[in-house]
Amino acid sequence: MSNPNTRHGLQLRSLIKPDGELELSLATVEAPAPAPDEVVVRIEAAPINPSDMGLLFGAADLETLRVSGSGAHTVATARVPERALKAMAGRLGQSLPVGNEGAGVVVDAGRSPAAQALLGKTVAMLGGAMYTQYRTIKDEQCLLLPPGATPADGASCFVNPLTALGMVETMRREGHKALVHTAAASNLGQMLNRICIKDKVGLVNIVRKPEQEALLRAAGAKHVCDAASPTFMADLTQALVETGATLAFDATGGGKLAGQILTGMEVALNKTAKEYSRYGSTTHKQVYLYGGLDTSPTEFTRNFGMAWGIGGWLLTPFLQRIGPQATQALKQRVADELKTTFASRYSGQISLVEALQPAVIAGYGQRATGAKVLINPNKDVAS
Repeated sequence: MSNPNTRHGLQLRSLIKPDGELELSLATVEAPAPAPDEVVVRIEAAPINPSDMGLLFGAADLETLRVSGSGAHTVATARVPERALKAMAGRLGQSLPVGNEGAGVVVDAGRSPAAQALLGKTVAMLGGAMYTQYRTIKDEQCLLLPPGATPADGASCFVNPLTALGMVETMRREGHKALVHTAAASNLGQMLNRICIKDKVGLVNIVRKPEQEALLRAAGAKHVCDAASPTFMADLTQALVETGATLAFDATGGGKLAGQILTGMEVALNKTAKEYSRYGSTTHKQVYLYGGLDTSPTEFTRNFGMAWGIGGWLLTPFLQRIGPQATQALKQRVADELKTTFASRYSGQISLVEALQPAVIAGYGQRATGAKVLINPNKDVAS
């Protein structure tokens, strides 16, 4: 028998069947009554991040997308190519909730003082399963938003802000003095630019279009390089000479860009070297791949000496390494600068039902820079 204190609502779920069919649907789920250290949040804003799309769509070919049903009974299906099905083995047959982060209003709270203090307040959350109308979650996973902040203001409080802050913190902890960032006109990239300006950290922004370069320069960015320009390598090298950047975070993942960055770093270091070494510069150059906007193989030509590294970087393992006290300090900075340094911009807001429509998926599924979308699970739903 259902607990009368529980709340029921729709939740977006992703299932890949053993035969390779992706199924996106809306399930009616229960948000349990809160334990003493928990709260129930009515979610009103949850961003669609690239990491969310990885779980939402898996390796499905969106060209095969089909939709049936309507309203809460809408179902979207697509095919996962056979060659990609093996990589999906760990999730086959599992109906998975989606959404890393979100924000909303606390509508119920457990009896602990910390939980009760959040009742009626607007909070941001990190904890998964955010594309749902109601979410029961521990109070420690909530970030109280400042007075006047809306759920939309706080929806992206965690993934992008903490990733951008984590990049700068990684730079400091690993002994570098400046950064390179790709896909730099994204919401995350614009945040990183504001952080680096505020903290007086050298930053080389790499973009793909002239309008993206114009956007960042208008926001105060000093070094912006267009990867599509015929003078890209010369521009990149000069920016690296001026900043001394030896650490890069690459959101594209595939293609030649990571190797080009390492090559540029080597050339820049040799321009200022005081003596020749046949093994190249002895200064360590590091590129971290933290995204996969380009799904092709990562290619590079080893013309950057022997002091270099390419690796992966993810937010959650980074936060685990620095510990709860340092993590809390980063979260508090996000709250303090929510409407300035960490302000996010969105191209639109959609409901759970709209999130399953082909035309809408075609928009946010492109992962285009500056086109981030918010899901409001309670949009167009009667209270």
